[in-house]
Amino acid sequence: MSNLKNTTSSSVIFLLTGVPGLEAFHNWISIPFCFLYATALSGNSLVLFAIVTQPSLHEPMYYFPSMLSTTDLGLSVSTLFTMLGIFWFNAREISFNACLSQMFFIKFFTVMESSVLLAMAFDRFVAISDPLRYAIILTDSRITQIGVAIVIRGVLTLTPMVALLTRLSYCRSRVLHHSYCFHPDVMKLSCTDTRLNNAVGLTAMISTVGVDSILIPCSYVLIIKTILSIASPEERKKAFSTCISHIGAVAIFCIPLISMSFVHRFGKRAPAYVHTMIANTYLLIPPVMNPIIYSVKTKQIRRAVIKILHSKDT
Repeated sequence: MSNLKNTTSSSVIFLLTGVPGLEAFHNWISIPFCFLYATALSGNSLVLFAIVTQPSLHEPMYYFPSMLSTTDLGLSVSTLFTMLGIFWFNAREISFNACLSQMFFIKFFTVMESSVLLAMAFDRFVAISDPLRYAIILTDSRITQIGVAIVIRGVLTLTPMVALLTRLSYCRSRVLHHSYCFHPDVMKLSCTDTRLNNAVGLTAMISTVGVDSILIPCSYVLIIKTILSIASPEERKKAFSTCISHIGAVAIFCIPLISMSFVHRFGKRAPAYVHTMIANTYLLIPPVMNPIIYSVKTKQIRRAVIKILHSKDT
């Protein structure tokens, strides 16, 4: 039991978990995850490359999808190495500092995604309610300011949450329950009072994702109200169609998160591998689906992507 005595954070080595009960099938389980990672990385890189290199897409309305692709790339890379390392090489060990870094970036890119989706909701509201002043309101410099504010918001809210874990001592099992470092998982292994950590972590999530999840529906109430006030049915349809991609992105961000919360709350009798598989996939669904949605539903991005793919073939 000597290895479970009170240990300072800097010397802790955690053990990540693959899929409990299915360890013998990790190589097979890695195949769909490799496909998801390849789709997420290639899809978001292609959309981002198209927006950056095509002059026709250098407009405010396309800057936000480029932010979303950048965020999805970061979110995918944050879990890539530990997850595939476990499936391929059973590489479960992760140092405390590496664990904190991974935890920060997972949370940071999740908060960034939520913030970008909120900014895109504002973008759609301005475009529909005041189209003549859209280019005046959302200038390049203002969009840059929004991007900087999103980054600062994530850093300021999440740094205290992650930094406070360094004050804890760890004297219990070192085994985490996910293939990546998850904030509640790490706190459960501490033998120190974690009430401050719980409060700061809850405050960080409520002030970011929680607030965004209220403001985004509120923005759509205003958008729908504006659309319904348009006299022409054809114009109403056209205005609503510009929101389809964003609505899809919001749905694939929220639904996996809500599903995981329901499984953790009401699925306590479900096998452990069900919880793990859902936790592993919920971080991958938005990065996989977002580039597909924007490539399919946004004509200009779709044309730019096809143009790039055709140029590579020739």
